[in-house]
Amino acid sequence: MAKACADSNSASCQPWIGPTNFVIMNEMNIPAPLELHAEPVLPEWIDYNGHMNVAFYVLAFDHATDEMLDYLRLTHDHKTKANSTTFVADMNITYRREVHEGDPLRFTTRILDCDEKRIHFWHEMYHAVEGFLAATNELLSVHIDLSKRRVGPMPPEIFEWISSVRDAHAALPEPKGVGRILGIRRRE
Repeated sequence: MAKACADSNSASCQPWIGPTNFVIMNEMNIPAPLELHAEPVLPEWIDYNGHMNVAFYVLAFDHATDEMLDYLRLTHDHKTKANSTTFVADMNITYRREVHEGDPLRFTTRILDCDEKRIHFWHEMYHAVEGFLAATNELLSVHIDLSKRRVGPMPPEIFEWISSVRDAHAALPEPKGVGRILGIRRRE
């Protein structure tokens, strides 16, 4: 796997072609935010209220997470070879507007923070045609050493790449709702 380019002018700085055939660009060209996933609302995702059921928001966001992990070089192939994986440690979804059967969805993703063992990230789900924000998803994932089934550090070259993506995303405004606490606010 190619390492993130420290010097974008270097002759050895080549794009890395990911397992799903998208191009991972050098540090100087990291999209902010990432836009890696799109899919339609499937008929089986619709509940008795005539809109997408909450369980399938989690599934759709999980599909966006899979694409993000591939982009971050935490691919299935890497995980198999390194006997590692990632687990979601915490997650929060907000529902902004209904989506219905057949609606096209697109997802944006940004890396909010990371360290050697954790990735804090944010997805936004949009109606791909009408453009409205349908839902958000904030997650904290941990890197797992499967030989111990415990949290463990990522390989340094992958952590360096994820840090580069985080740094590219740091210029974006903080998403509304990050770190949201769930509860009932009482009026006094």
